[in-house]
Amino acid sequence: MSSDFEGYEQDFAVLTAEITSKIARVPRLPPDEKKQMVANVEKQLEEAKELLEQMDLEVREIPPQSRGMYSNRMRSYKQEMGKLETDFKRSRIAYSDEVRNELLGDDGNSSENQRAHLLDNTERLERSSRRLEAGYQIAVETEQIGQEMLENLSHDREKIQRARERLRETDANLGKSSRVLTGMLRR
Repeated sequence: MSSDFEGYEQDFAVLTAEITSKIARVPRLPPDEKKQMVANVEKQLEEAKELLEQMDLEVREIPPQSRGMYSNRMRSYKQEMGKLETDFKRSRIAYSDEVRNELLGDDGNSSENQRAHLLDNTERLERSSRRLEAGYQIAVETEQIGQEMLENLSHDREKIQRARERLRETDANLGKSSRVLTGMLRR
């Protein structure tokens, strides 16, 4: 089952890489190619959503004890999908602004500079968000490992306590045996 999930993950990674590269190219393409590229990206975004749904179904079939790791990965993929959709909307807005500027004859350099500055800031913010998400995932995994270690230590403690109790019983039995033997030797 996890092999299916991993296959979906690989497909999703390839698809999102393609979408990202196409989104980056949209503003630089001639108008005819832009329309085709926008339609192509929309189609690929739908495919990516379908892959996410398939992966979500796979996660639901995984046993509860190992589902946490896959759930975290799914959250990350859904966030990535949201980012792609946002980037695509921005790309389409830039595309529609360019068409408007061509029709109206606007130069639009200052708004383009502002847009570039905003996009740079947004990109920085998204990188920071991804780093925070990665840190959060590491913290969750560390917490899970710590919880497993505590459970193992608890089991080991119980074993040690049982062994100590057996030793006490054995010591008591040895004491009784020693007294019986001493009594027998005296007689």
